Amino acid sequence: MAELVTELIDEFFLARKPKKHSDHTLAAYHRDLDSVLAHLGGVIGKEPSQVRIDELSVRTLRRGFALISHQSAATVSRTWSTWNQLFTFLVAEGVLEGNPMAAVEKPRVPKSRPKAISGDDSIERLLKVAATGRKNARDPWPERDLAVVVTLVTCGLRLAELLSLSMRSVDGPPDDRVIGVRGKGNKERTVPLEPEVEAILSTYLESRLTRFPGRIGSADALFVANSGKRMKRGALQYMIEQLYREAGIRSRVPAGALVHALRHTFATSVARNGASGTELQRLLGHESLATTQRYVDATAREVRQAARSNDAYRAIRQISG
Repeated sequence: MAELVTELIDEFFLARKPKKHSDHTLAAYHRDLDSVLAHLGGVIGKEPSQVRIDELSVRTLRRGFALISHQSAATVSRTWSTWNQLFTFLVAEGVLEGNPMAAVEKPRVPKSRPKAISGDDSIERLLKVAATGRKNARDPWPERDLAVVVTLVTCGLRLAELLSLSMRSVDGPPDDRVIGVRGKGNKERTVPLEPEVEAILSTYLESRLTRFPGRIGSADALFVANSGKRMKRGALQYMIEQLYREAGIRSRVPAGALVHALRHTFATSVARNGASGTELQRLLGHESLATTQRYVDATAREVRQAARSNDAYRAIRQISG
């Protein structure tokens, strides 16, 4: 008797454990598989847990994917890729002779433009507000707010990457500091940390010790909320949106972007100032580039120079006096 799809999915995840996917990635894989399997069960007339692998014909799969066609092209494309990985695994394991996903249409995802903040003075205005303190904050902490914004605009971090930083993430000799970042798929990279940023971080940490006396351990969070505990996603998003509004630049932030707009602003600024594709790939932690850019190799010095070209440093020097 053919095996149940749910059991094969369990084996698929077991085989991927050495890849050490992040919890976020694993949750996304589970959603992609579970959502389509539920529809496939409806097509076949069975509970999803009772669907067998030999019942997933090309026609059945097409009907199952048709039932999620109302979702965005990006979501359907990602779901298609997850199922394709499952079937590729099953072929490698000898469970199936071929991968049926080749006959299931995959939607094309239109290329989106970078969601950078518009306006030449936007970052300068944002930094000034952060440095002087939010007027609407119940308990203003400008040193922390400035350190967060500066780290985002000079290191190009994702929201989750910033929140996961610990004290030990800042490493290296005084003249060659870097931030160790754990990105998507638990992939690690380092991003240059320039003296101006290090000075702002030091001022923030001094203010933190004033607020919360005691030793800060190497495993402790780098950025904390006003409670002294690791900052959470909602608190960071709220803080950044307040800063945008008080700086008068909220309308300049593309729809659908908030914290991520600062990463896009970093990337477009560095690219505009001459960084190569490979330099930018290393700074942002992207998995791949266009084929013509894959052959460009950059030295650590070139990567640091690329990061240093970021326009944000000019604004940081102005507010630092």
